[in-house]
Amino acid sequence: MKILITGTAGFIGSHLALRFLARGDKVVGLDNINDYYDQRVKYGRLQRGGIIDSIEEGESIPYGEMLQSKKFENYRFIKLNLEDKEKIDALFAQEKFDTVVNLAAQAGVRYSLTNPLAYVQSNIVGFVNLLEACRHNGVKHLSYASSSSVYGLNEVQPFSTHDNVDHPISLYAASKKSNELMAHTYSHLYGIPTTGLRFFTVYGPWGRPDMALYLFTKAIIEDREIDVFNHGNMQRDFTYIDDIVEGIVRVNDNPPKGNPQWDGKNPDPSSSPAPYKIYNIGNNNPVKLMDFIEAIEKKLGKKAKKNMLPLQAGDVPSTYADVSDLIEDLGYKPQTSIEEGIDKFVDWYLAFFGVNDSADNRTS
Repeated sequence: MKILITGTAGFIGSHLALRFLARGDKVVGLDNINDYYDQRVKYGRLQRGGIIDSIEEGESIPYGEMLQSKKFENYRFIKLNLEDKEKIDALFAQEKFDTVVNLAAQAGVRYSLTNPLAYVQSNIVGFVNLLEACRHNGVKHLSYASSSSVYGLNEVQPFSTHDNVDHPISLYAASKKSNELMAHTYSHLYGIPTTGLRFFTVYGPWGRPDMALYLFTKAIIEDREIDVFNHGNMQRDFTYIDDIVEGIVRVNDNPPKGNPQWDGKNPDPSSSPAPYKIYNIGNNNPVKLMDFIEAIEKKLGKKAKKNMLPLQAGDVPSTYADVSDLIEDLGYKPQTSIEEGIDKFVDWYLAFFGVNDSADNRTS
C-alpha cells in the first residue's frame, strides 16, 4: 500500500509513519515544519525516521523537494504546506496514493484564541485542498484527525459519536467540526471513503511541547511552578500514542462502506448512506488532573509546585470517550495505563534533552 501521511514531523504522524514502514507499506511523509513549538523536537522526529542525519541539518530542509530516508527504503519526505494547492495537486498526480492519513493541522485550543487565521488556512483551506486532490486522483480512503474538542458544550458523558456536536467553544474545535462536514460532502458527492478520528488527549514519547505532560515534566525538573487550571478539577481521557497509532492503522485498512440503516428522519451524526464514518479514539477511562500530576511526581521522585488557576477560555472540565463503535467495527480498544504511559514519556524526555536526573532520586 502506498500511503501519504501529512504531519510526519508531528507527534502522531512520526509514530504512524514508522508503524506503516514496519509492516512494509510505502510511505510519503509531508509537513511544513512550522515554528508553533520547539522545532528541535520536530527535527528529532525526522532524524528518527532517517530523513535527516542531525537536528541541526533540519534547518536547511528545502521546500517542495522530495527527500529519501536514509534508514527506510520505502520512506520519503516532502516539506510542503497543505495550502499550496498547485504543489499538492502535483504531488498527488505524480504519486497516486492508495490511502491518505491527514494529521497535519494547526493544533492547540488556546492558541486559536489569539491566532484564528492560522486555523482557517491550515485546517480548512488545507483540508479542502486534500479533499480535491483525493477526488481527482483515485484515493481509496482518506482518514483524518478530528478532535475530542468538537464535543464543546456537551455534558452527557461518555462522549458519543452518535450525539450532536453543534456547540464547539474554540475555533480549533470549530475547524475540526468543519473538516467532518466537508468530508461528508465529498463522500456523498464523489463516493470518496472518509473517516474522521476524534482523538482524546494524546500523550507519550516525542509528544508536543505545548501539552500538559511535557510542560509539567519540564517545570518539575526545573523547580518551576506548573499551571493547574480549573483549580485541579479537571478530567481527561488521556490516550497513549501507541494506542492511537493502532487505531489509525485499523481504520486506514477498513474504509467505510456506508450505513444501509441510516435514517434521514432520525440522522446518526457518526455515519451516512455515503462511505463516511466518525470514531472516537480514547482510553475510555478519564483520569483526574491531580492524579495525572501525582503519576509524574512519582516517576520523577519530586513534588510539583502548583499554581492553581481558573478554567481557561476554550477548555472543557472533562473528557470521556465512548469507543463502542471502535470495538464493534474494528475489534479494538485502547488500554495503556496512565502510569505506564507517563513512565515511558519521562524516560524519553530525560534521554532526548540529556537531563542528568541522578540527584533527583527518581523512582521507576
